[in-house]
Amino acid sequence: MTTSEERRFHTGTGILRTALRRNAGAMAWGTVLMGLYQAGETAFPIALGLIVEHTLRDRGLGALALSITALAVIITTVSLSWRFGMRILQKANTAEAHRWRVRVAACGLQPVARDLDLRSGEILTVATEDADQTADIIEVVPLLVSSLVAVLVAAVALGTADVRLGLLVIVGTAATLSVLSVMSRRIGTATGEQQARVARAAAKVADLITGLRPLHGFGGNHAAFLSYRRVSAEARDQAVAVAGVNGAYAGVALALNALLATAVTLTAGWLAFDGRITVGELVMAVGMAQFIMEPLKLFSEMPKYVMIARASAERMALVLAAPAVTTPGREPLQESGDLVLDGVRHGCLRDLTFQVPAGEFVAIVAYRPRVAADLVAVLAMEAPPGSYEGAVRIGGRRLADLSVETVRERMLVNPFDGEIFSGTLRTNIVPAGGDRMIHEAVEASMLTDVVALHREGLDHGVRDRGANLSGGQRQRLSLARALAADAGILVLRDPTTAVDAVTEQLIAHNIAKLRRDRTTIVITSSPAFLGAADRVLVLDDGTVTADDTHHNLLASDEAYRLAVAR
Repeated sequence: MTTSEERRFHTGTGILRTALRRNAGAMAWGTVLMGLYQAGETAFPIALGLIVEHTLRDRGLGALALSITALAVIITTVSLSWRFGMRILQKANTAEAHRWRVRVAACGLQPVARDLDLRSGEILTVATEDADQTADIIEVVPLLVSSLVAVLVAAVALGTADVRLGLLVIVGTAATLSVLSVMSRRIGTATGEQQARVARAAAKVADLITGLRPLHGFGGNHAAFLSYRRVSAEARDQAVAVAGVNGAYAGVALALNALLATAVTLTAGWLAFDGRITVGELVMAVGMAQFIMEPLKLFSEMPKYVMIARASAERMALVLAAPAVTTPGREPLQESGDLVLDGVRHGCLRDLTFQVPAGEFVAIVAYRPRVAADLVAVLAMEAPPGSYEGAVRIGGRRLADLSVETVRERMLVNPFDGEIFSGTLRTNIVPAGGDRMIHEAVEASMLTDVVALHREGLDHGVRDRGANLSGGQRQRLSLARALAADAGILVLRDPTTAVDAVTEQLIAHNIAKLRRDRTTIVITSSPAFLGAADRVLVLDDGTVTADDTHHNLLASDEAYRLAVAR
C-alpha cells in the first residue's frame, strides 16, 4: 500500500471516500435502477390521474385497455428495478464490509506493534459491527439519490397541475431535512459512544473468560462479575439513550412527512374545489400525497445512516491509522541459528550481553520474573528495536535491519500463556495445515496421552481457549505447536509450569533430543530443563551474573541452588 493510500484511512471521511470511490460502478447502476424504481412508484398516481381524466373524457374500451397496459408496465418496471437494484447494492455492500473486516483484522493481528488504546475485544467490534455500518454507505447514497429523484418527479408532476403544489413539496422537503439533519448529528455522536461502550463490555468479557480459572482460585470471580455488570450497565444505558434518540428522530420524521402529505392533499382539494385543477389532477395529487410518503420517509432517514456510517468509520480509523512504532528493515537474512544480545538496556535489563551459538541448548534463570518478561518482550519484538539501548542480532544482522516477517521465520518466541483456539488438536498444532513435524512434536511434548485418550486422535475437538482441556494439557498443546514450527531459534518461557515433575523431566529430555543442532533457549527455573541444557545463564538485576552448567552452578553458587531447588 502506498503512503497516499494509507493517509486515506487516517480519518473516517477518508475511509468513506475510499469505499464510495471503489464501488462507484455498482453505485451508479444501483442509483439508476433505484431511481427508476422511485420514479415508477411516483408515476403510479400520475398514471391513475391520467386514466381518470381520459376515461371521463373518452369513455372507450381502447382508452381503458391502454390505461391498464400502462399500469402493467409501471408495476413491472417498479418490481424489476427494485429487485436488480437492491441486488447490485447489497452485493457491493457485503463485499465492501468484507474488505474492511479483513483490513481491520490484519491490522490488529500484524506483528508490528501498534500504539492503540483498544483491547482485542474492542478491535473485534470494530472489525465486525463498525465495518458493516461503514459499508452501509454503499446503499445509503444511491437510496438517497433515488429518493431525491422521487421527490423531484412528484414536485414537477404536481407543479404541472398547479405551481403552488410543486413549491409546497420542495419547501416542505427542505424544511424536513433541515430539522432532521440537526437530529442526525446527535444520533451519530450517541451511536459512536454506544459502539465504544459495547466494545469495552466485549473486551471485559474476553478478559474475564481468559482469567476465569485464576479468578476462581483466589475467590475474585464475584468482584470480576460486578466489574463486568458495571461496564455492561453503562453500555445498556447508552443503548437506551441511542434508542430514545432514534425513536425521537423517527417520530419527528414521520410527523413532518405526514404533515407535508396532509398539506398537499388539503391544498389540492382546495384548488379542485376552487376549479383551478381538474378531477383527474385532484386524484393524481391525492395519490401522490400517499405515495410520496415512502420516498420522503426514506429520504429523511438517510442523514441518520450517513452519520452512523461516519461514526463507525471514525472508529475504524483509530485502528487503521494508528502509527507503527517501528519501521521494519528489508535486509535479507542468511540461514543461521546464532543469537547475540549486546548491551541491551530495557525495563529491568541492565547492559545485558550474551551469545548463543547455532545449535546450542541454553537455559536462562531470571531471579526476578520482570527480568524474564522484559527479555521475552525484546526477543519477540513486542519492544521494538528503537525503544531500547543496545542491539539484538540474528546471524550477525540487527533486528532493526530485518523485517518482522523475516525475524519470525528464523526465531519463534513461544509465550508461556500461549492461546488455544477452537478447532482440533491438529489445527492447534499446525494451524497452516500439513503433517510435517506434527508427530515428533506430539511425542516430544508428551501430548501422546491426550491424543490416545480420544477416538478421533489428533482430530479431537478443542473448544474455544481450550475449555475442555486441563491446564497441563493446554500447556503441552502450546508447546507442541512451538516444536512443530521447527524454527531455527526457539525461545520458550516456563513451558511446563502446569506439568508434573516426571512428565517435565521427559519433556526436557525430548526437547533436547528433538532440537539437537537447532538453537533452543528456555527461560525457566525448572531443574529438569536446567539439567538438560548445555549451559545455564543466570540473570540477576537484569544482567548475566553466572554462565556455567547446571551441575557446576549447584555446587558453587548458593543463591542459584536456593532459587532452583525444589
